[in-house]
Formats: sequence, C-alpha cells, structure tokens
Amino acid sequence: MLRPFRFEGYSMLWPKVFFAFLLYTSAASAEERPEAVAPNPPLEAELQPKPETTTKAAENSATENSATENSTPENSTAENINTENSATDHAATANAATNNAATDHAETNNAAENINTENPAQERAEKEAGLLPEAKEVLPGQLLKEEEEVAPHPGEREEGQAAQGAEEAERKSLEKEPTLSTVVRGKSIPKSRGAGDFQVEVGPLAWVPRNSAAQLLTLAPGILLTNEGGALHAESIFLRGFDAREGQDIELWVGGFPINQAGNIHGNGYADLHFIIPELVDSIRVLEGPFDSRQGNFAVAGSAEYRLGLGQKGMTFKGSLGSHGLRRLLATWRPTSGDGQSFVGAQVYQTQGFGQNRDARSGSAMAQALFPVAEASSLRLFSFAYFGNYHSAGILREDEVQAGKKGFFDSYDVGQGGDSAQLGFLASLTGREGAFRHEQRMFFGFRNMRLRENFTGFVFDLQLPQQPLHGQRGDMLDKTSKSFMAGASGYGRMRTQLWELPLEWELGYFARVDRVSGQQTRLLAGTDIPYHVDKDLDSVLGDIGLYVDAELKPWHLLSLRASIRWELLAYSVTDNCFVKEVRRPSSTNPPLDESCLNQRDFGLYRERFQNLSTAGSIFIPKASALLGPFLDFSLMASYGRGFRSIDPEYIGQDLKTPFATLSSWEVGALYNRKGETATLEARAMLFGTHVDKDLVFSEQAGRNIVGGGTTRLGTVLSGRLQGRFFDLSANTTWVQSTFDETGLLVPYVPRFVGRLDGAVFGALPWELLGNTLLARFGLGINWVGRRPLPYGQRSNSIFVVDANTEWQWRNFSLGFAITNLFNRRYRLAEFNYVSNFQATQLSPPPLLPARHFIAGAPLAFWASLSINFGGDH
Repeated sequence: MLRPFRFEGYSMLWPKVFFAFLLYTSAASAEERPEAVAPNPPLEAELQPKPETTTKAAENSATENSATENSTPENSTAENINTENSATDHAATANAATNNAATDHAETNNAAENINTENPAQERAEKEAGLLPEAKEVLPGQLLKEEEEVAPHPGEREEGQAAQGAEEAERKSLEKEPTLSTVVRGKSIPKSRGAGDFQVEVGPLAWVPRNSAAQLLTLAPGILLTNEGGALHAESIFLRGFDAREGQDIELWVGGFPINQAGNIHGNGYADLHFIIPELVDSIRVLEGPFDSRQGNFAVAGSAEYRLGLGQKGMTFKGSLGSHGLRRLLATWRPTSGDGQSFVGAQVYQTQGFGQNRDARSGSAMAQALFPVAEASSLRLFSFAYFGNYHSAGILREDEVQAGKKGFFDSYDVGQGGDSAQLGFLASLTGREGAFRHEQRMFFGFRNMRLRENFTGFVFDLQLPQQPLHGQRGDMLDKTSKSFMAGASGYGRMRTQLWELPLEWELGYFARVDRVSGQQTRLLAGTDIPYHVDKDLDSVLGDIGLYVDAELKPWHLLSLRASIRWELLAYSVTDNCFVKEVRRPSSTNPPLDESCLNQRDFGLYRERFQNLSTAGSIFIPKASALLGPFLDFSLMASYGRGFRSIDPEYIGQDLKTPFATLSSWEVGALYNRKGETATLEARAMLFGTHVDKDLVFSEQAGRNIVGGGTTRLGTVLSGRLQGRFFDLSANTTWVQSTFDETGLLVPYVPRFVGRLDGAVFGALPWELLGNTLLARFGLGINWVGRRPLPYGQRSNSIFVVDANTEWQWRNFSLGFAITNLFNRRYRLAEFNYVSNFQATQLSPPPLLPARHFIAGAPLAFWASLSINFGGDH
C-alpha cells in the first residue's frame, strides 16, 4: 500500500552510526533529522510491516505505546545496541523509552519477524483511497527480514522505511488514534539474491481480472502461462526461455508448503495451483534463476513463493455469475484483531466452459492461524483441501479447422479431462534468542490425480508381429498418480563479525520423503477400457539438503553473499511392468497382447516386476554481489548452480547421476526513486543459463521428456510506478534458447513476452446516502511473440486485453470483469507433429507433420457482488 511521504534528500548512514545517533539524540533533535531514502524497490516496500513508532511519534503518542513496544522481545534483544545500557540511560522519561523502541524498529528493519502494528486510522485512510487493509504475512520458505546492515537491494528495509514510519506515526498522533497493539510475527522477508529477485505485492493489481491464482505469477517479468489440459489442469509455465511445463523446472511454494509433486507420472515436479484462493494471496516472490541457497529440487528456471494473507476483516461473502455458465461462491473470515495472517477461506466453482467439452467444477478451503507461544516465538498452522473435476477439449489440427471439418472451439474426443484432490498441513515455529533467530517447519500432504488426454489420435498403436491383427485402437493416455509427502525444513541465523566487519551466517536444512504410485495406460477409443499398460511404478523418493550461507559487508555500499548446498537424492522404485517385450519370445507361448510380460528369452519364466534403487549427491555453489544504492541506483551480479531430479522411470540400479544440472548468471541494475506523490522502481538485466539435460515436449508421451543440453541468453526490462490513486506495472523479456549440439531454437519457448498491468482507484467526489462511493479500475495487456516450432515453423503471436471495474459503498462491492476484451481468436499453444484423428483402419497413418493448436478463451465476462460483516468500512 503506497503512502505519501517527504523526499528531502539522499542519506545513506551506516546502521551503527544511525543507531548510536538515535540513542544519544534528544527527542527535539530527532524531529529535525532528515529522512533517509529507502534503497529498496516499491514492489517490496509493502512486504514488511511498517515501523509504527519513532522518536517523533513518541513526543505525541501516549506513554503506554512506548511501554507496549519496549516490552516486546525483539526490543529487548536488539543485536547492535546494548539495550541494558540504553534502558538505564534513558529510563528517566517515557519519551526516551519510546525512542529506544523506534531505534529497535529501524535496526531490525521493522522487526518483521516478531512485531506487527495496526493502525485503524491508517486503514480508514487506505479505504478512502480505494484500498482495503492489507495483510503483512511472509513468503513461504523465506528468511525473515532481520536486523540487517544497510541493504542496497530489493528485499531489505532500512533508514528510508524508518523515516516513512516516522511520518506515519506523526500522522497517527495528529489524528489522536488509540494505543498501538503488537502481535508476534511468524515469518519475514528474505534478502535479495540479485536483479531477478522480484518480491511483488499484489496490492491494487488484484483488480486486473485473472481466472486463477496461478495467473498472479504473470506479475513477474517473462512468465507465460498456457493450458492444454482444461480449466482445472495445471498451467504450463514458461520462464526465461524454459518450458517448465507444470512445475518440472520451477520450484513452487504456498505459505511455506512445497507444491511440486516428485515422481508424478505426468511429469516429475507436477504442480497444481488451482487449490489457491486468489483473494488469500497477499504477495508473490518470484526468483528468476537458481541464486538462493534455499532453492532446491526443480529450481531450474527459478522459483515462486506465494505469501498468504487476508486484508478484509470480518466475514465476507462473494458471489460471481458470468458467461459460459460461470458460477462462483466465496466465503472468507479473519478476526478483527491481528494483521491478516489468521484467516479462513472457502470457495465453490463451476463452469460449462466455452465451446465443446470444457466444463469444470471444484471446491477449495484454506485456513491459517498464528499463535504466540513464548516471548519471542510464534507458531503458524496452515492447512488446505481441494477437489476438482473437469473435461478438456484437447488439441485440434489447423488444416481441419481451415477446411471447416472442425470448429475453432471444438474437440476430437469428449473423454478427455481429469480429476484432482489435494490435502496439506504445515506447522511453522519461529523464534529468536538475542542475535540468533530460527524457523522450523513440518509439513505433510496427500495428492491424487487422474488425467486423460490424446495428442495424436490414432498413430502409436503399432501392429506387432506376435499380436492378433488389429487396427489403431487409439492414443488416449490415462494417467493416475497418488502420493503422500512428509518433510521438514528450517534454518538458524546468527550475526557476528569478521575482522570487525559485519558477518551473518545461516545454516539450513530440507528433508522430504514421497511415497508415489503412478500408472499410465492407453484407452480403447470411445471407451474407458484400458488395452495397454505403458508404465506402472511404485516409488519411495528421498531428498535431504543442507546448506550454509554467509554475507559479508566490507563496505557500507557493498554486500557479498555466498553459499554452498549439499543435496542427496535417494530412489527406491518398483517397476510393476518392467518387461514389455522379449527379443526371442517362446514359439509355443508368445506374449500376444500382454503389456507386462513374465518371460525372458526363449520363454523362460520371470516375474513382471523389478526393484531398482540408487542415490546420488551434488554440491551447489551460489554467490551474489550488490553495490549501492548511489543516486538511487544499485548494481547487482549473481551466479548459481541448480539441479532437477530425474523421473523414477529413468532410474537404473545404482545409477550414479540422477540429476540434471545447470549453471546460471545475471547482471543488472535497479533504479528506485521515491517522491512525494509517487514511487518509481525500474530494473534492467542480462542473464545466461546452460543446462546439461533439458526437457522437451513429446506428443507421444503427452509431456516433457529428457533431451540434450541447451543454452539461453536474454534480457529483462521491468518497472512499476505507484501513486496515491494508481499502480502501473510493465515488463518485457527477450530470450534466445538453443540446443548445444545443433544450434537450433528450443521449440515452443517464447522469445518475446510483454505484460502491462494497471489500476486506478479512489473515492468519487460525491456521496450516496451519506457514504463515500469508491471506484476501482484494472486493465491487463498480454503480448507474446511468435514461438519456434519443430520442423522450422513459427507460431502466431498473442495479444489479449482484460479489464475490470469495481464499485464499493459501505460494506457492499459490485464488480464487472471482461477477459479478451476484443474477442480475438488466438491460439494459446501451438505444436507441429504427425497426427491422425480420422482413420482407425489398418491403413498406415500419415507421415507428414501438421500444425496443431489449443484455442484461447473467447470474450468472457462476469459480475461479482460481495458483502462484508464485521469489518471496517
């Protein structure tokens, strides 16, 4: 939430000098101290709680405010100030005591781990500006923003926020608001790992219409989402030249809970985000590249972490009706006290879908609670449940649509679709003891998925010599995966000195075990009858990672960070269909149509299954350097290695290298300027990545499979401008992805991706029945350039505009959203390969590749009405 502030000059003070200055300066001189310019970008400024108490506020606020804040654990254990001495020196007056509290706030960058302050006046002012109060929770799996030195990069809060907090406190005191309240915080914001570390507060950009929480990822530069599987099928994610599919190359977290499903039959790392209720997402951290020591398996293109929080207090009901039979009902609740980290939300969704065979229905519930358990510790509990059922139109051949044999939104097979169920629970304990802080998490989850899709029609049901004569029976793939996952993760952080230079250490761990059962069969066309088993695997997968991370500041404008992570992956796989063919079958008892055979050469008997096990480890170094800020600029450089585990189906006994590895680098510059009425943040960066075993889409497998090495080189430009009544975000990404051996472009990966999101909001100049009428408008524009396809082809470009308006009066809100405003017929995904959706006879299928596509959604609209009980209006 952007607030007005004064921009009086450039002030970069070494924190120790600044803290000492606060301690030994009187309250009167504190009023005259110039405000510092915050070096952090506006995209991240709201991710942490604002410091609500300063020396200026101490002069105007009640004495009990200072007593409340000074009694908090973090104020009594500040790292860089001897609080006992300061308390002794300044115990004479309540003003001085409050000054110590303000010092602690500045030192700890708002003490984001343990303190959050609420301000009813501030919330009312935000509402009058057209904004709801916003929750300040934390990104999953991230470090809390602890008491850091001067941080010239995103994700770190310093003197500028202290100055902003001073102005906030001054305004509060002028409004004579009641005493501030404090609650124990459970998580916080990590330090930036480079120019590609985007910590994006959703804020007013939530009013840009999006159909799911997954689409919030597009607030970060270079991300394209496609979906060939239906309304509730997991989105395919393209990032920095990677076809990450449904999570195979991007690590995803929600509220600290890992989402990637190891060993999934549809793709190792499959991640379904449809259980996330969009209204419960407060911000997202997208780290493009493998530059954070906390990134583990699947962080090839990068990682994304959803931070949860509910801004609206009380009980809220929201109903939506729209085109294509859309129905949605949402209910949320959060207590009137607290900062939005405790909430409950549930939704039910249904649609008939556009065109043929695109109906879907789902239900989702999420709950989170934060409890103080000790003076400086808090316990956070998070759980969710989700169920979904949907159908999919699948793919169409371009030539048959052009010939009028099929409509643009038609389907070849109405049997395509899927089901999904997810349950998850997480407990997180955060604590602090002096200069040491820690977080420990435990989690477990159950996931069940079934997916039916056909990319080729009738091509791959080959006639084998020993089989009875048959025609093509169909290429419909029926995939099922059931898994149970349990694990733990955590870290401990300590601040010390090296040669009198600030040095910060962090030790962390990650442990996870998955029990996965997956099967892939082929179905007889037009029926649910399986006629062939492709895969049948039972797997136990283990992942243990340990890391050490260090930050050294040899100069107040320079931060050097380095880490090493050691990862061990273990596999225990039972292949229940290990023998699929025999080179010299029995002449008297041939296998015929059996999928899983129980004979060796010459018909000798053997069991159908095979047990396989292996393990492997890898060391992963990462490093980054951040220089600045100077004249509102910061320079950043990062290097890191990452890895992706291999599918269980590729495991062999004692296979020594169950990893795909990559190395990546980036250099960039950040510009951040804060003025009286607006804040501008802009970034420019250059990056490169090399992967030794990339993933490439296979139409026969209906998923990505392991291919050769690839190299990427690209650039990113992004910016966000925020003001009192507007929020604008724009970005563009260009990337060249090529195969190492041939130099050809990697297919299906977009080279250009551009995105513009904007919102304007505020109170209208008239009243309705004595109450202010608030208005909000959101606009989103997405442009994707032509993508390379196999056999030297290129896809069409994509240009889509979405718009939304919302009106609020008292506790009622009415919204109207339109997607694909100009009703453009665009192809969301395009392919080029051999298929045959017509012939089922013995004649051979065609051998020439043809263009195929997934139709993008046409113009759609929906209206939403919400009512709130018990909140502030």
